[in-house]
This record gives sequence, C-alpha cells and structure tokens, in this order.
Amino acid sequence: MPQPLPPLMSISDKAQPAAAPLKGWPLLRLGFRPFYLGTALLACLSVPLWIAIFLGHVQMQLEMPPLLWHGHEMLFGFAAGVVVGFLLTAVRAWTGLETARGPLLGSLILLWLAARVAALVAPYPVFAALDMALLPAAAAILLRVLLKAGNKRNIPLISLLVLMAIANLVFHLSVLGAIAVPAVAALYAELALIIMVVCVMTGRVVPMFTKNVTPGLVINVPRKFELTLLAVTAIALALWVLPTPAPLVLAASLAASVLHAARLWMWHPRVTFKRPILWILHASYAWLPIGFALLALAQLGWVNPSLAVHALAVGVIGGLIIGMVTRTARGHTGRPLQASRGEVAAYALVMLAAVLRVLVPAVQPGWYAYALEGAACLWAIAFAIYLFIYTPWLTRTRLDGKDG
Repeated sequence: MPQPLPPLMSISDKAQPAAAPLKGWPLLRLGFRPFYLGTALLACLSVPLWIAIFLGHVQMQLEMPPLLWHGHEMLFGFAAGVVVGFLLTAVRAWTGLETARGPLLGSLILLWLAARVAALVAPYPVFAALDMALLPAAAAILLRVLLKAGNKRNIPLISLLVLMAIANLVFHLSVLGAIAVPAVAALYAELALIIMVVCVMTGRVVPMFTKNVTPGLVINVPRKFELTLLAVTAIALALWVLPTPAPLVLAASLAASVLHAARLWMWHPRVTFKRPILWILHASYAWLPIGFALLALAQLGWVNPSLAVHALAVGVIGGLIIGMVTRTARGHTGRPLQASRGEVAAYALVMLAAVLRVLVPAVQPGWYAYALEGAACLWAIAFAIYLFIYTPWLTRTRLDGKDG
C-alpha cells in the first residue's frame, strides 16, 4: 500500500539537511523567505488599488479588463506565489536536499516580481510570457529534487503546479483571443483547484494540530466521510466551473456545504479559542460551508455569485494563508509556534475583511461600496502587519543559527 502524503503544512517534521556553514544572503536561503514577503506586499498593495479602480477613484490603463487583472493577481500572483514558496521549503524539509537558494531562488522571485510589474506597465504578450514561466520552472526544480531523493510519494504534489500552469495558460490565451474560453472560467478553475488542495490539506493537519495541543481530545472523522466529502466537493466545484444547469450546481453546493459544516464540528473548534495560531485555521475553514451555501443561493438568483467567490477567496484562502505564512515562518526561523498580539490582530483583520466583503453586502446591498473600501483597508493592514513583524525575521539568520 502506498504511503500517504505528509501534511502539507507540516514542513519541518521530516529529514533536515545536514548542518553546513551558513552562506549567502539569509533572504535567499529558503523559498518561503522571499515568496512570503513578496506575496504579502502584493496583497497589501494590489487590493486597495483594485478597489480604487473599481469605484472610479483611480484611472489606470491596463492591457486587460481591471476585473480580470484583480482576479488573476490574487490567484496566480498572491496564492500561487505562496504555494511556490511553501513547496520550495517543504520539499527541502522532506528530502534533505536543496531546492532553490541563492542566485536560483533570486531568479525565481525576480521572475515572479517582473510579472507583477509587467501586468501594470508592459504589453500584454510580455506580461503573459513572464507570468507563465514561474510555475513550470518551479515544477521542474521540485521534480528534479524529488527524483534525486527517490521521494516518489510526493511527486503527485507537482501535479498541483502543472494544473495551475495549465489554468494560467488558458487564462492568457483567452485574454489574447486565441481560444473561445471565457477568461473568468480559468480563474474559477484556479480557485476550485486551490479549494480542493485546501480540503485535503486541512483534513490532514487541522485535526492533528488540534489534538496535539488539547490533551485527551479525540477527533475521529470516518474515512468514508472524508472520501465522500472530497468527492462531493470536487463535483460541486466542477459543475460550477463548467457550463452546467443551475439546479445541479445548487444541489451539489448544498451537499458540500452541509458536509464541510459537519467536518468542522467534528474537529471541535471551540477548544481552539485560546490558541490564535490554531483558531485562525478553524475560522478560515468555516468560510467553506458559508461559501458553498452562498454558491447554492446564487443559483436561485438570491445573491450575487461574487459573494460566494469572495467567501472562498478571502475567507478560506486568505485566512489560511495568513495562518500558514505565520506558522511556517515562525517554525523555520527558529521561533515558538505562538502568535503575538500583532499576528492575532492580522488574523482578526482578515476575518473581518471577509465579513465586510461577503456578509455585509449580502445583508445590506446599499452599503456595498463602503463594505468594499472597508474590507480592502482591513486586508491591507493585516498584511502590512505581517510585513512589519516578519521582514526583519525573514531577512536575517534563524534564531538558532541553523541554515534555512
């Protein structure tokens, strides 16, 4: 029987590289360092800019519709950048071999940064070429390391980057008019792909983390339930992304919502209230049943589909990312897994941003513009707090003097 994949967020519990003399700029010693800082900066700057453009406060000439720019940068710039930085770090921890550091890692982060700038100022083909290069490059680097280490059980992780790269290719071909597929469908496919990864990842790590810090707690989620939940979630997302009759999307989305709510209840979220670095994972996951419920309501025309999209994007993905980039960065800089007041504030701000972006417009549509502005401000402040706390940590050697 093949061995199960290791928890995606547990990136420091496998074989570590042998001690070696420290060399090079600390920022470029391990993938999480530049990519976590870069994606936090993007989150901090691009969302307020988008809201200013959307509400007519700022006029910008972009090579694509501003809505597509916003969706693309949040999914393929922000979320995908975090995934790349995370996997570069995780694969090194799992194999004991270097993934990318020094000039190679610097080239990857510069490629990512160049694409972000090109989206605003360069001709579209230049932006597309730069943007499509990162995910295949990262996949090739990680695949080489896994093959060299004989670590075949983690090779399926590379499929994540490959599928993301395919969705990105479809997006750019659509914007360029080369294929008759709506560009927004590629964005929805990317969002669905990330949500599926979230469902698998959280199912492995959240119960484990919760039990580890709660003596005597028993969490027993039946395997059949887990498999059913993943299957129903995949079906619901596929029906949503593809041109499918609304009643089918409605039924599948409602089923997914109920199953995710039941799963969260089985994890005993109430025991996490005094551990912010853990409750942020539970709170972010709670947006999954909310998101699927809103997706179902959207099929009836009762709410705007954008509310469901942002419940998944801001609440689920944004919340889990702020939780992950704090937890893993603390661990890999030799610091305790205990959130400070600043980090707790960042967690709360992202959750409040989700409430303003999703629930306030659903209840009071007349406050839509104010809710957007408020959500953008809270989101930006949350990631500004991350930058303030973590920039000194991620640009310096680990507290314990180890490499990484």
